[in-house]
Amino acid sequence: MDAPIWKLAEPREEAGQLAAEFGIPLPIAQILVNRRITESESAQRFLYGSTADLYNPHLMGGMKKAVERVLGAIERSEKILIFGDYDVDGVLSVVMLHKALESLGADVGYFIPERLKEGYGLKDGHIEVATGRGAHLVISVDCGIKANGFVRKAKEKGIDVIITDHHLPGPELPGALAILNPLVPGSDYPDKNLAGVGVVFKLIQALFERRGKKARLRHYLKLVSIGTISDVAQLKGENRIFVKQGLKELTDVSNIGLKSLIEVCGLKGKKILEGDVGFRIGPRLNAAGRMENADLAVKLFFSESREDALPLARILDRLNSERQTTEDKIYAEAHERVRMKDLDKRYKILIMGNEEWHPGVIGIVASKLKDTFYRPVILFSYGDGKARGSGRSISEFSLINCLEECRNYFLTYGGHELAVGCTLERERLPAFKQAANAVADTRIRDEDIRRKIPIDARLHFKDIAGSFLEYFSLLSPFGVGNPHPVFLAEGAEVLNPPQGLKEGKHAKFLLRESGQVLEAIGWDKGEWTGSVRKGDRVDVAYGLQFSSYRGEEKLYLSLAGLRK
Repeated sequence: MDAPIWKLAEPREEAGQLAAEFGIPLPIAQILVNRRITESESAQRFLYGSTADLYNPHLMGGMKKAVERVLGAIERSEKILIFGDYDVDGVLSVVMLHKALESLGADVGYFIPERLKEGYGLKDGHIEVATGRGAHLVISVDCGIKANGFVRKAKEKGIDVIITDHHLPGPELPGALAILNPLVPGSDYPDKNLAGVGVVFKLIQALFERRGKKARLRHYLKLVSIGTISDVAQLKGENRIFVKQGLKELTDVSNIGLKSLIEVCGLKGKKILEGDVGFRIGPRLNAAGRMENADLAVKLFFSESREDALPLARILDRLNSERQTTEDKIYAEAHERVRMKDLDKRYKILIMGNEEWHPGVIGIVASKLKDTFYRPVILFSYGDGKARGSGRSISEFSLINCLEECRNYFLTYGGHELAVGCTLERERLPAFKQAANAVADTRIRDEDIRRKIPIDARLHFKDIAGSFLEYFSLLSPFGVGNPHPVFLAEGAEVLNPPQGLKEGKHAKFLLRESGQVLEAIGWDKGEWTGSVRKGDRVDVAYGLQFSSYRGEEKLYLSLAGLRK
């Protein structure tokens, strides 16, 4: 595999202007500019934004109709049914809206389809669920933007439908009473990157403001932050505010279910960061829908005692362990297939399937393979004559646009630029593979599938001082759209032979540059233990990380790349 390309951002005049105006170090200002934050107002909002900077929810089309219909249903004691998705974003959207409506006096229930039996989204047959529950109003969360058939059947039964979603719509919008989705054509909503929980939060915001309960909104930020991080939404605009404020709220949790989950994750009494949500809390909630039934995760948040909640949290922990084992097996099989058949040398998009691959985890495996081979990946699970796929992509290639161009092959499809799901007749998979590769060949350049290490700025070790770290902390939380900053130090001296960690998987050693000595760790860079020696002079691309030991935080360098 070719060595990654190091791409050092060019210094920009706007960085100097922001540094002077805000009194921040130049490398911090350069990071803002690299994130396309070049004006004072946007920089102020990025660094110091709070819930006061959230947009008026009524800027979202359909909001007035949605609020009037929901409040009317509450006043008339009509049954409201929330229809959700089985991933973290969908589950927490259900929990949030259910709790909010219940607090307003609504007669409300919920339904989440089983991933393995029913698949994603509102389908025509789900009208029987709505009528069976006696619903007068159905509100979809994190789904529904392509539920044209369901909406038509609901109208025939006299049931109103409000759709809240954040996925790309199809050629024709459903004829729902109201559609809350910043991506619908003609939407003037300023933020297009909301996760499903973000759209639901805007509905709750509008309802609470109408009822004079705005102060209660902060309690929902915890779940919004978890859902937004878990859905890998861009951490810009409102998402950044949701996550930044929500992580602060996670220091004081009253929900018994969430407290139990935090305990099971080993995070009790600790400061919870975005990485803890993304790699500990989120996967355990996701495991319910992936391996068994998402209802387990919903019930956790509705638990009224620790005795009820802790066993549910432990079940989610067990399911997550099962998920990891299943995932590792599929990854090993898929990786071996790519290696043995040189698929990464023959194709710019990897498309594979197997009868035995668990449909609940192939999306995670696709993400890992995408990172390994740095190209789009779609994996399929076969059953009942169908191929059910989940795909992940690199930033240089829109996977949903690719599926749009191949839409005639699918029974269902949907998603985003970087993540998609689809179903088709298995016999049509070879033809789809050929069509998708034709699209990839025209859209993906050879340099697009070379791994890159974007570097934000040069930074000497001696400049990583107290005040710099204070300003650096203002840049968090990090994630999609706001990646963890990477700095460059040249000519650093290796002070000791690298030590292998975790059976040689990682490499740890000391580096000295500009008179300052810092510990450095190359995660998944165990090969450095044999190629890097004491006394070597190296250039390093690095991020700043902190480890906690006995209540004390210690700074170390997380190496993204090293070259002699």
